[in-house]
Amino acid sequence: MDLSGSSLNRSQSLASGLEKTSHTWNKPAHSQSSSTLSSRHSRQIIKDWEVIDDLQVEMQGAGDDPQDRTAPGICEGYLLKRRKWPLKGWHKRYFVLEGGILRYSKNQQDVARGRVQGSLDVSLAVISINKKSNRIDLDAGDILYHMKAKSHELFYIWVTKLQAHRLYKKNEAAHVHSSFLHTLSLPTAAEQAQRNGDLISHLDSLAHFILCLFYLYLVADFLCSFLFLFLRCQPEAVRRSSQGPPSVADSAAEYFDASDDILWGSSSEVSDESGLSDGSTTNSEPEEGHSGYTSISDQSLNPLVCFFTGKDLARVSMPAVLNEPINLLQRLCEELEYSELLDTANNTSDPYQRMVYIAAFAISGYSTATFRNRYKPVNPILGETYECIREDRGFRLISEQVCHHPPISACHADSENFSFWQDQRWKNKFWGKSLEILPTGMVNVTLPRYGDHYEWNKVVTCIHNVFSQQRYLEHYGEVIIKNLKSNICTCKITFVKSRYWGSETNKNEVQGVVLDQSGSAIHRFGGLWHEGIFCDTLPTPKCIWKPNPQPKDYLLYYGFSSFAMELNELPSDLKPLLPPTDTRLRPDQRMLEDGRVDEADIKKDKIEEMQRERRKELAKRGEEHVPRFFKRSKDSSGRDVWLTNGTYWKLRENPGFANLENLTLW
Repeated sequence: MDLSGSSLNRSQSLASGLEKTSHTWNKPAHSQSSSTLSSRHSRQIIKDWEVIDDLQVEMQGAGDDPQDRTAPGICEGYLLKRRKWPLKGWHKRYFVLEGGILRYSKNQQDVARGRVQGSLDVSLAVISINKKSNRIDLDAGDILYHMKAKSHELFYIWVTKLQAHRLYKKNEAAHVHSSFLHTLSLPTAAEQAQRNGDLISHLDSLAHFILCLFYLYLVADFLCSFLFLFLRCQPEAVRRSSQGPPSVADSAAEYFDASDDILWGSSSEVSDESGLSDGSTTNSEPEEGHSGYTSISDQSLNPLVCFFTGKDLARVSMPAVLNEPINLLQRLCEELEYSELLDTANNTSDPYQRMVYIAAFAISGYSTATFRNRYKPVNPILGETYECIREDRGFRLISEQVCHHPPISACHADSENFSFWQDQRWKNKFWGKSLEILPTGMVNVTLPRYGDHYEWNKVVTCIHNVFSQQRYLEHYGEVIIKNLKSNICTCKITFVKSRYWGSETNKNEVQGVVLDQSGSAIHRFGGLWHEGIFCDTLPTPKCIWKPNPQPKDYLLYYGFSSFAMELNELPSDLKPLLPPTDTRLRPDQRMLEDGRVDEADIKKDKIEEMQRERRKELAKRGEEHVPRFFKRSKDSSGRDVWLTNGTYWKLRENPGFANLENLTLW
């Protein structure tokens, strides 16, 4: 609470004036219809309440004084708040009054995390007070707060501050016209947000236009590719006499840094062994001296079957305007936003209940996609890294782009309560109007207290109506969670695919079950992956997870959560400790975050060109890129995996990355 310096002196003088001017406040009329004891009691209760009159408040304030147009000091602290109907009684809540806006949370920690339970503009509210009971009521029409202070002194401080903040808001509005020219040269926060909104709207329209152009490119690519293939199922003599033009994919392969082969078959044809499909569906660039096309059977050449079916877009270089200023390496870190579920699991003795919390954590990683269907994350450069140290959550993470063909991002996080690692290979399949994203790596979590090692797969993410403003996203498929150290239980989670005739309320549904060794269900849970998960088979049925509330104006900032916004933070004391390959130092991504889209596009092209040149130089020497902080290994099932080599944090501490030779990526 702001109780120091000049703010305190002004508050005290206003508080004393509050007693002297209480007779100027409006008092409700007394009832004249009854003389019973209860009616006298009612009249007394009504008499105790006083409504602060707006006019009198403004008359007391020096409206022409520039000091009255400066924001009053912040007032914060605990007050009692009446429970919402039909619940009775009072509960303690932490209130913050800033800039004329009153908001509250359960505690001070929630305020710091942005977990706000409610907010109210005090300039729009009728303020009623009861001095005898230290009560303050704020009525803004659709919002009504009943508050109570624990002491008379605290009551007067809050009343005084509420008056000052309301006076500030009203005087601010009164001086809008006189400060109009100044406002044009120095936009207010609200106007800047509006401008940001307009910019986002224009960018969204531009993204839609570019996607339509890209759609036309795919049509041309398909036609050229099909013509090429058709001229090949022809005799050699005919081919010589009717040489067709090269495929658009061939001519543009160097620019796009990838071959754009057509993927044949259904979306389910994914190899369990490597996480990649067979030779006809690989998105790797062909080696020198080999054709960019794979052999395709005659039956596959029916245009009705293969038209855009499974077009792989994972390796296509997109314009910067289609990206969000978050990297895929940072997206891996986003999955730890609800790491407290792993903390809870490590402190839960029952193995079946532990599995429930592991399952809730696996589901929570998908909630970030709720408001993120407009843009795609930035593709990392080979050798790019990202570190995240969250002392408030007790973990630290390192991620690295370990492979370019196919693209593989690896990460590892450590905490006192868990270890978390994964390497993800994303494959995108375009189906004409929708885009499927198929992650093929496995997620791993170990809990040191019980020696558990959990492993699970990820489900398909699909963006529908890619070329429409009405895009929406869904996840579907099954997740199987196994404990590699114990077969006492397993878990199956089903992300239900929505149906065209289904209700809106049934979208984003997820169901889960924990099974014992015999296959009997021990726990069942379910809900919506964007709203929360409830388990009614625990000793105390409860909601085991729900997403954090979104920050203010989140739609103006790519739909980022507070956790996502913090991923790009670069404090001055952190910058010297990072290797120059860290994502936060990547210039095109930082330009994009700052709204300098044209500059970001130019810089992005240069960075990708530098990557191609490095690969060519390695190829000339017969060498391959060697990841710096991860090593290739095999998991228990014989799959290729990338594990930390344990050197990042040691090198960071001694001798420090500034004293080492580092890659130059940009």
